[in-house]
Amino acid sequence: MKNNVDCNIRHVTGADANIFADLGFEESEAKCLQQDAEKEVEQLLLIKRQLMQEISSWISDNKMRQADAAARLNVSRPRVSDVVNLKTSKFTLDTLVMMLSKLGKPVSVTVG
Repeated sequence: MKNNVDCNIRHVTGADANIFADLGFEESEAKCLQQDAEKEVEQLLLIKRQLMQEISSWISDNKMRQADAAARLNVSRPRVSDVVNLKTSKFTLDTLVMMLSKLGKPVSVTVG
C-alpha cells in the first residue's frame, strides 16, 4: 500500500513576523516567547564567537598559516577560514569545542 505524503505548503511565516503568533499563541505570550528565543540565539552566537576567537588567537599566536592549522585540526583550509571570519552559522558548539581540544585548549563550562 502506497502512502501519500502531503507536501503542499500552506503558510510561510515572514522573516520579520512572529512565528509564535502564527502558531496561535496569544499576542502577549507570543511576544514573550519570541523575545526568549531571540535571547537564546544571541547567547549561542556569543559563545560560538568566543570559541572561534580562541581558535583564531591560537593560530595567530603560533604564527600558523590556515593550511597548517587545517592539518592540525584535521579539517579543510576553507573550514579554518570560516572560523577566522567568525561564520558562526557554519559550526556547532561541539565542533568548536573539539577543535579547541585538538589544539590543546580544553573547554570548561561554568554555569551561573
